[in-house]
Amino acid sequence: MRILVPIDGSTNSLNAVSFIATRKTLLGSNPTIELLNIQLPLPARACRLVGQDALTRYYEDEAEKVFEPARKILQKAGFQANESFVVGEAAESIAKSAEKVGADLIVMGSRGQSALKGLFFGSVSNGVLAQSKCPVLVVRGKLPPATDALRVGVAVDGSKYGRAAVRYALKHISFFGTGASFYLINVVSDYAGAVMPDMAGMALPALSEEEVLELQKDEFNEAVEPLRPFFSKAAVKTKEVCLVGNPGDEIAAFAKKKKLDIVVMGSHGYGRFKAAIMGSTATRIAATGDVPLLIIRQA
Repeated sequence: MRILVPIDGSTNSLNAVSFIATRKTLLGSNPTIELLNIQLPLPARACRLVGQDALTRYYEDEAEKVFEPARKILQKAGFQANESFVVGEAAESIAKSAEKVGADLIVMGSRGQSALKGLFFGSVSNGVLAQSKCPVLVVRGKLPPATDALRVGVAVDGSKYGRAAVRYALKHISFFGTGASFYLINVVSDYAGAVMPDMAGMALPALSEEEVLELQKDEFNEAVEPLRPFFSKAAVKTKEVCLVGNPGDEIAAFAKKKKLDIVVMGSHGYGRFKAAIMGSTATRIAATGDVPLLIIRQA
């Protein structure tokens, strides 16, 4: 497995490095780790004044300040890493670097500084996911325990992207540990105040509680039923979870309540999960919780 880890020296970006270090027994016998530092270009006038050689030394010195603590974390865990820096726009540089090195996974901190400032709440995260083709793991303040028994939430919405998340999780099940437990999560509509128009366009009375429950049950089964055979074939037991309300808020609250170690989800969906990572769902999870998010880019 080849893993690209963009870092900027912040605590959260070092958390991403620490996550890799804790997965030593789960990443395969010889993972390739690529540390990447993104630097914003200096103003053009300053570049002209100092000259190219001095400018190059400046960027190299700044990159070394970032690489040194990350290098120590990995070396302590028995890992070696390739190191490179890029001067430019963060999201584009990360996506291009991932393609260049053939990354199987991008692991990044959720809120960095400098070029990565505001990651996951602004254009950087959206840009990385829009431009990169490989899965992205966003690590927040909470680090998964270094055990073989992670509590994994797999969020699905009935789309092919939810199925992609399930397939990826099962294909790379060793990443979560031999004793991992899985929650298959779907968020259904609350249908609050729903009315049914009659044939003449007149509003009929709101749905009864029984009718709402039946609709929610149907919605849940429609999303989950096609996925059950995947888990059965892999001999993996799951706990199915039906949540009601706003997907981002409900998943974040469930992750906190059950102390999930990681949440896996697709990058695009439809309905209430539409454009999951590009829109509000994953952003709300990131904003209201600290669980790491593994976003599967391809369906």
